[in-house]
Amino acid sequence: MRPILYSFRRCPYAMRARLAIASAGLEVELREVVLRDKPQEMLAASPKGTVPVLITETGVIEESRDIMDWALAQNDPEGLLGMPPEGEDWIAQIEGPFKTALDRYKYETRYEGVEPLVEREKAAAILRQVDGLLRERPWLYGDRPSLADLATITFVRQFAMVDRAWFDEADWPGVQGWLARFLASGRFAEIMAKYAKWQPGDTPVIFPDTARA
Repeated sequence: MRPILYSFRRCPYAMRARLAIASAGLEVELREVVLRDKPQEMLAASPKGTVPVLITETGVIEESRDIMDWALAQNDPEGLLGMPPEGEDWIAQIEGPFKTALDRYKYETRYEGVEPLVEREKAAAILRQVDGLLRERPWLYGDRPSLADLATITFVRQFAMVDRAWFDEADWPGVQGWLARFLASGRFAEIMAKYAKWQPGDTPVIFPDTARA
């Protein structure tokens, strides 16, 4: 039985889980979720009600980073795990203070007393830390992506999309080139294929869909 992945196409957490699964060369049954109408089957497996959720023969994995680790522990043909120790520090920055600022910038009405442009600058200051590196090489730690890239760049995409004109005009060509390379990649196209909302009884959707690649 293939593992079952409950996913939402545009969620940066679900996106990075799909990136790792595709990189590992694994296959899962993908069930596309509409967040305002979550399937009871997903909620029964994971009451927290957020995506991604991966159901395997040995249990349920409810966090996107854990799904990435699960996939790459089985197979890592692209060498994503070959990142330096500081890669974990970068991932922690993006998952922590960057995502906190991003949420307050993008969803200001959800938070009391928030200044969205102040939050944008907090997030931007974190990205500027790697702009110099990315002016010299295409990915954070060399000529090819590592786990540090794929575990964080979906959040950078989300940040850029809040005000793309501002992002594109900012003085950080390294960061802009990094995101552009990701968005132009076949892997990004692969994980962003559109699927209909899953319903019980549907013909299983296999991800990745090599016929679409």
